[in-house]
Formats: sequence, C-alpha cells, structure tokens
Amino acid sequence: MHIILGGGGSNEQTIISNKLFESLIDPKKPILYIPLAMEPHRYDGCLAWINGGEFSNIKHGEFVMVRDAAEIHNHKLSNYAAIFIGGGNTYHLLQRLKDSGAFQQIKEYLDNGGVVYGGSAGAIIFGNNIDACLYMDTNDLNFGDTGGFDMLFGCSFTAHYTNQYAEKHKAATDYLIQYSHREPVVALPEENSLYTDGNIVKVVGSRPWYVFNGGVMKQFEPNTEYTKDEFLAAIKI
Repeated sequence: MHIILGGGGSNEQTIISNKLFESLIDPKKPILYIPLAMEPHRYDGCLAWINGGEFSNIKHGEFVMVRDAAEIHNHKLSNYAAIFIGGGNTYHLLQRLKDSGAFQQIKEYLDNGGVVYGGSAGAIIFGNNIDACLYMDTNDLNFGDTGGFDMLFGCSFTAHYTNQYAEKHKAATDYLIQYSHREPVVALPEENSLYTDGNIVKVVGSRPWYVFNGGVMKQFEPNTEYTKDEFLAAIKI
C-alpha cells in the first residue's frame, strides 16, 4: 500500500506532496475521486476545482468522480492509478463509506498495494479514530462508529494544524492535549503530508509538524524518514 495523508492545503502549498504522489502513480491511468465529505450540491464544484489546477504541477490521468458511496462498488479499483479523497466533514465522509460498504472495499484495495491520497477529511479517516478532529468538525449526524482505517499504527490524525487564527489554534491545541490521553495524534499543517507504506513513515513539506501523546505536545521537522519502529519510538513522549 501507499498512503499520502495531506494537511489540507491547496496546490501552492502542497507542491512537495503532489510530486510524491506523482512518483507513485501511472500517469496513463485514471484516478478515482471521492468528494463525499462535501455536501452533494458541491460535487460539481469540487470536480471543477480538481480539474482547474489542483494537480496542475504533476502529470496524472483523468479524474473520475463518484457521487454516491454505493457507486464505488461499480468501479474495479485496481483499474485506477490511485484514489483521491477530498476534504469536508469527516463524520459525513466516514458514515457514507461505512454505511455503503465502500470502507471495506477501499481497505482491500490498500491491502493489495493500492495508492490513496487523502486531503483533510480524506486523510483524517486513515487514523485510528476521527474524533481527533472533533474540535473543528461537527458530528451533527451523531455517528458513533468513529474508528478509522488505523493505518498509522494506532495513532489518529488531524489536519490544518497551525493554519488557523490564534483563538482557533489555542482551542485546537487544548483539545488535542486532552484527547491525546486516549491515543496519540499526528497533527499536520496544510503545507505537509505524511506518507506511509506500512513499513516507513515520512512527513514531507515545508513546516514543522506535531504529535500529541499522553497530554504532551512534541514538534518535529519535516522531510525525515522513519521505519515503523523508529516512528513509534520518536512519538513516545
């Protein structure tokens, strides 16, 4: 498997991350685009955003968008260079994937060597539990099955960290410090992405990133590669 978990930025912020994505895909094959974290009336705008230049700095195939999670079952995922899962409300996204059975389909795709690039909500679902983002996303559905794909060795994940104004940043930090007594949380700014293939972990980008664990926050510099064991040792605060 190959997973890129993006901190939620635009193409100007994620040039390094997009280049990493380019290195993992066959540019002649299409990419399946899942916009389901957004409200359905925004899907066309999301596709226009993708086609309008979000990945203009790399070579890639056509984006094929689904409008409903059940549609994912109509696609043979191995025919795609990758899956791209966009941002929005993380609870809406995870509920749609789980209720439709697409969650298990994507997991099997990854287990068979697939490539997934998730941005913001599309990245948060690959951590241990999406409640790590409850400080910024509302669970207005009262969705209870909040366990993610757990592709970060027991850590949860959150995005947009340090990209908010001071009051929101403090609220995010206070929440993550308290939440991290439950499990560690990796927090990335919009300029960074985390890559893992299950054996290594590398955060690429241009700004520091953070881990919250046991009520303590630790800062890391980007562009350092860890083995799984080295990563788990580094985040043990």
